[in-house]
Amino acid sequence: MPSGQPSVEQSAGAVGLLEAVHHDLHAVSLPLALPGVEEARLEIRRSVAQLEDYILPRYRSLDAPLLAVVGGSTGAGKSTLVNALVGHPVTRAGAIRPTTRQPILLHHPAEGEWFEDQRVLPNLSRIRGAVVSTQVPATQAGPAPDPASISSLVLVADTAVPAGIALLDAPDVDSISDDNRRLAGQLLAAADLWVFVTTANRYADAVPWKLLLDAAARDITVAVVLDRVPAAAEEEVSTDLRAMLSREGLGGAQLFIVPEVALDSLGMLPAAAVEPLKTWLGNLAADAAARADIALRTLNGTVKALGQRVWSAAEAASGQRRAAALLAGDARSAYEDAVSRILDATRDGALLRGEVLARWQDFVGTGEFYRSVEQNIGRFRDRMGAFFRGEPAPAVKVETAIETGLQAVIMDEAANAAEDTDQRWRSNPAGRQLLGTDDLSGTAPGFADDVAAEIRAWQGSLMELIRTEGQGKRTQARLLSFGINGLGAALMIVVFSATAGLTGLEIGVAGGTAVVGQRLLEAFFGEDAVRRLAQTAREDLHARCQKLLQGEQERFLERLDFDEGPSPDALADHARSLARLADAA
Repeated sequence: MPSGQPSVEQSAGAVGLLEAVHHDLHAVSLPLALPGVEEARLEIRRSVAQLEDYILPRYRSLDAPLLAVVGGSTGAGKSTLVNALVGHPVTRAGAIRPTTRQPILLHHPAEGEWFEDQRVLPNLSRIRGAVVSTQVPATQAGPAPDPASISSLVLVADTAVPAGIALLDAPDVDSISDDNRRLAGQLLAAADLWVFVTTANRYADAVPWKLLLDAAARDITVAVVLDRVPAAAEEEVSTDLRAMLSREGLGGAQLFIVPEVALDSLGMLPAAAVEPLKTWLGNLAADAAARADIALRTLNGTVKALGQRVWSAAEAASGQRRAAALLAGDARSAYEDAVSRILDATRDGALLRGEVLARWQDFVGTGEFYRSVEQNIGRFRDRMGAFFRGEPAPAVKVETAIETGLQAVIMDEAANAAEDTDQRWRSNPAGRQLLGTDDLSGTAPGFADDVAAEIRAWQGSLMELIRTEGQGKRTQARLLSFGINGLGAALMIVVFSATAGLTGLEIGVAGGTAVVGQRLLEAFFGEDAVRRLAQTAREDLHARCQKLLQGEQERFLERLDFDEGPSPDALADHARSLARLADAA
């Protein structure tokens, strides 16, 4: 094992960490349309791909041959350079773009096992190729491949490739084909070292430099080939390029100059034109320690860069959770406020106006009736008992009026909450994405029926409260003489009064309405029991209103019901572990 190379135990620990990072990155979900989310998703996909294509394979096989990826701009002469390095045509070169559709990997015949399985670049299928006859021009070296085959890797065994290193001819980094550009980026991310080809006319282009800056961030070994350089411009161009490389942190990159020369009938460069590069690659292939140093340097730099991207993923995941919490908070706040307004309407006497008050007054009478309440509660009970036994319908009318009034309040406030939540969400990019073209600004179909049913259930629970409270024989006899519905109506009136359960005759908007109901209930159950009954009835109504509006609220919250993936803290822990792994090397 070359010096500096990690032990088997260290490699196993690193692989375990990297597999955990891969698992969690693959599970990251960034579903909300937040600023920068597309770039964050792309970076996560690239990180997952690089773990699969390069980092994990290299850690598992530290002694595998180096993979040198030959990349560069359109028309830079990559394929011509590769052909020259092996001394005969093996890749397609020509004027029709894009040319390098299928990436071609050249390796020594004894090292095919390292590349034939899915160890490296596992998402690319393998095709076994053969060396093209030197009698066939390179531009006619077989038909153009099917575009669908771009997801394959052509393996070519060639004795001209030294053992210890493999050459991969990649598509143009600035290809007119989107698939080619993506594939070029994928292959370069899987490289142990880059052979980057540019020309005297295009060495300052932006796209190649973006990739070179990525190489600097990964601390990857780079050899830059300046192709087709006129003799008169060699000194000026090479000096300028060296200065650019130095400014961008690539001052240590090897620079090779290929002069502008004519190609032979097979489209081949003269052997002398590429001899310095060929010698450098040959010396590197022959030196096991140097190969190990390059592999570890690139690997550690890539792991360090990965750690930074995992930090970014943690921040993106945290932003998603904050945004989801904000949207959920907007919905909950709107519906909680609606519940509060409904309860306020049931406490301030507002429901005792209009139809409810009219039906109650029909029920109990006015004038002489009120005086009888003050003068003789016994006579009142007897009179009311006779009244209810003879005609129970007025109590039902009170219940119906209360149901109608309370339903209207709940429906209005639910609609207000829906409109408020819809407006808040649509003012937020993530909320707009989740709502799409759906209109949730009103109540759900069938909500009115649900409200009516819940109110009737509440009224039924009040009747049960009264039955339970009247379990004593004397009280039970009074209930039978008076009627459960009448007392239930009285309890509802008490619940809807701001002064319910208090002494005195002033009750605001409904005049003496609640006092009549309260005194009637006290005559049967006593003052403390009436307070308890009213409180229980209010709490039950509160719970039912919450249940109804939570169901409406869920129409919004269910859109936030997605798998958030690993927590930001877990990703941050991975980032710290990756930084320690890179620093320990």
